[in-house]
Amino acid sequence: MAMAALALLDDIANGRIRRERVFRDHNDFLAQDDDWLISRFRFPRAVLLELCAELGPNLERETMRSHAIPVPLQVLTTLGFLATGSFQRELADRSGISQSSLSRAMPVVWDGIIRMSARYIRFPYDAFDQPNIKMQFAAIAGFPNVIGAIDCTHIAIKAPSEEEFAYVNRKHFHSINVQIICDAQMRLTNIVARWPGSTHDSYILTNSMVGMRLQAGRVRDGWLLGDRGYPLKTWLLTPLTNPQTDRERRYNNAHSRTRSVVERAIGQLKCRWRCLDRTGGMLLYRPDKVCRIVLACGVLHNVAHRHGIPLGEVAAPPDDPDPGPIYVQPNQQAVHARQHVIATI
Repeated sequence: MAMAALALLDDIANGRIRRERVFRDHNDFLAQDDDWLISRFRFPRAVLLELCAELGPNLERETMRSHAIPVPLQVLTTLGFLATGSFQRELADRSGISQSSLSRAMPVVWDGIIRMSARYIRFPYDAFDQPNIKMQFAAIAGFPNVIGAIDCTHIAIKAPSEEEFAYVNRKHFHSINVQIICDAQMRLTNIVARWPGSTHDSYILTNSMVGMRLQAGRVRDGWLLGDRGYPLKTWLLTPLTNPQTDRERRYNNAHSRTRSVVERAIGQLKCRWRCLDRTGGMLLYRPDKVCRIVLACGVLHNVAHRHGIPLGEVAAPPDDPDPGPIYVQPNQQAVHARQHVIATI
C-alpha cells in the first residue's frame, strides 16, 4: 500500500489525480530510486525506512478491520502531505484509504515525529557545544561569539472560530507566528510554535524557554543575533538604528550577513515542506493542529540536514510581516557588549 502513496505523489506532480484505489505490497516502493523518493517525500529510501522503524511502534494499532493501514503508508502519506500541502481527500482517494482513516492517522504520525525532537533540535546551552558553532558563524563575516541567529516566520491558517482577531498579523492575514533559532549550517536549534499571528517577535522570545534561560544567565559567553524587532541584551545583539562611523557600518554589515542565515533556514524549511508556504495556500486546520504540523516539519528539517539530503533551488526568504522596532531602554552592559564588538570587528 505504500506504493499507492508513491503513485499518488507522482500523479499530484503531473497534475493527474485519479479516484481509483490501488493496493500494492508496501515493499514495492524499494524499487523506486532515491531521486524519485526525495522529490515526493523529501527523503531517500534508507531514511524512509529508518523513520518507519522509529515511528512504527506508535503507529501499529489494533483495528477491527482485517487490514490495518500499514506503517509505511501512514508515514509516506503524511510526508506527502507535508511536502505538497495536498488535500486529504486527494491523498486518501489515491492511496485507497478513506479520508476519515487518513485524518486519524496523520496526527499520530505528526506526534510521533515531534517526540523525536529531543534528539534532533537542541540549543547549545553548554560551553562544550559552542566552539564549533561560534567558529562557523565567525567564518561568515567575522562576527564573534555567535551561538545562534533568531527570527520569526508566519504560517498562514484559516480564520479560527475562537479569538479570531488575535491571529491577524501586520499583513492582515491569519497566521501562527513561529520563532526559529538556527546555527550557521541552518540546523534548527529552537522552534516555538504556539503564538497567534498578532504576537510580537520579542514577546515570543521573552516567554520562550530559551529566552528565559538566557535571561537567567544560562549561557555565560555567547549571544544570539536578532533584527530590530528584538531588544538589545547582553545575550542578544541587534543592529544599530543609525550607524554613523565606518566601524558602526561594518558592524551592521557583518551583523546582517551573519543573521541572514536564519532567513535562509526558514526559506529551506518552507521550500522542503510546502504545506508551510503561503504560496501554496493556507493550512485548513485548527491552530493547535497547525502548531503540531510546524513542530513536526522542524524535526524533519533537521533529519534532512543530518543526512545531508539535497534540496533543490530555494526561493527567496519569505516576506514575513515586519514586527516593527522594539523600544526598550537597553542596560549598560548590553550597550557595552555591542560597543566592544563594534570596536573589534
